[in-house]
Amino acid sequence: MTDIIPSTADDLARAEDHRKAAAYAVNAKAPATQDAYRSDWEDFVGWCRSRRYQELPASAQTVAAYLAALADVAKASTVQRRLSAIRYAHLISGNVTPTTDPYVREVMDGIRRAKGTRPRQAQAATLDPLRAMLATLPNDLSGLRDRALLLVGFAGGFRRSALCALDRADVTFVPEGMDLFIRKDKTNQTGQGREIAISYGKHRDTCPVRALRVWLDAASISTGPIFRGVAKGGRTVRLGRLDPGSVARIIKRAAARAGLPDADDFSGHSLRSGLATEAARSGATDNAIMDQTGHTDVRSVKRYIRRGRRFTDNVLNTIDL
Repeated sequence: MTDIIPSTADDLARAEDHRKAAAYAVNAKAPATQDAYRSDWEDFVGWCRSRRYQELPASAQTVAAYLAALADVAKASTVQRRLSAIRYAHLISGNVTPTTDPYVREVMDGIRRAKGTRPRQAQAATLDPLRAMLATLPNDLSGLRDRALLLVGFAGGFRRSALCALDRADVTFVPEGMDLFIRKDKTNQTGQGREIAISYGKHRDTCPVRALRVWLDAASISTGPIFRGVAKGGRTVRLGRLDPGSVARIIKRAAARAGLPDADDFSGHSLRSGLATEAARSGATDNAIMDQTGHTDVRSVKRYIRRGRRFTDNVLNTIDL
């Protein structure tokens, strides 16, 4: 999306300047976001070329027609994401983006209205389903790893990418529990990092600190990635770190083994939403929840808080029904 084709010597020099700027612009986005945008942009390019429309720069009419065609087969959220990718491609290539054109906006608003925009939310892994999942884990290396991953992921309110990125050097065990240093996360792409504290659990079988210690000792991990693959048979630990997609698979597999009726609705986000929901239900303040999860916008965490307190803060509790 950043290619600039020079035609003269002066163009070549200017193109190099543009490439440097575009490289920094690309680095402003997380790798996962870049991959998603690249895939979405390729879909738009393929659609344009099949109809002999110009894709870069694209006209507002071309973008609007693409959105309308896509809306026949995709959800409104997918259409919106493709629109973001088109905007991004125009932005980093130095072209005026057509996505802010009033006509494009009207078409997108119409798609949202016609198709609805309620997002599918991951099932929150609150304490009861979490305990059910933990009870199914085997007592081999893969089971010890999964126990540590589920409990640390829940206690830290981790996004799956940040959980997989943890290295042994990022963990400091202290008398109260452990400090974890998160080097980079979705809301912290500049690398300054942040630290969170995880205290000892009240119950040994659900304590994230003890679970992580047991896994590190059993796997003989003193340096490098904390969460790694385990060879088939559960006896050998691999050197490479788990990919974020593995977190979702581990959670879904544990939910299915536990016989949870909504097992298919669990995802890599379930641990994070589970902590926020359970903490809100237990009376934690909004700021305390955000400090642990790393949310920077209270609006993002409010949906978990509302769900966690939907009965305790219910208006019906104030009346003599």
